[in-house]
Amino acid sequence: MKSSQDNDQRSSENESIRVDKWLWAARFFKTRTLAQDNVELGRVRMDGLRIKPSKEIKVGDELEIYRGQEKFTVTVKALSSKRGSATVAQELYQETAESQARRALVKENNRLVPMPGSDYRGRPTKRDGRKLREFKAEFNPSHDL
Repeated sequence: MKSSQDNDQRSSENESIRVDKWLWAARFFKTRTLAQDNVELGRVRMDGLRIKPSKEIKVGDELEIYRGQEKFTVTVKALSSKRGSATVAQELYQETAESQARRALVKENNRLVPMPGSDYRGRPTKRDGRKLREFKAEFNPSHDL
């Protein structure tokens, strides 16, 4: 019985919903504030154009979502203003095959050739700080040429 209420909630709300609310419900971002901030920064695009967080989206709209190094290209399949489980959230959109292939390729490349400095965690130790200061003291770009 609860699933029929959820379906009614998704379809009967409106024919459109704010993009920041949908991104949060589809679990692309943990909070609505994060979703709003990313839309304002241009990390979410509709048909290649920047949009505002208040932009109303409809079923069938195509969105490009940049999250860190990942880029998702999705088509909106359903609308929801409530955040549900991950399985429910995945029913809200359809990721294009090109997007899936591109993300898999980037993930594989990152695994094979990690980004320089990605192995550093947190603040440098006292020993690391000494090494950095020694290196900077020895480094003189005008003298090295």
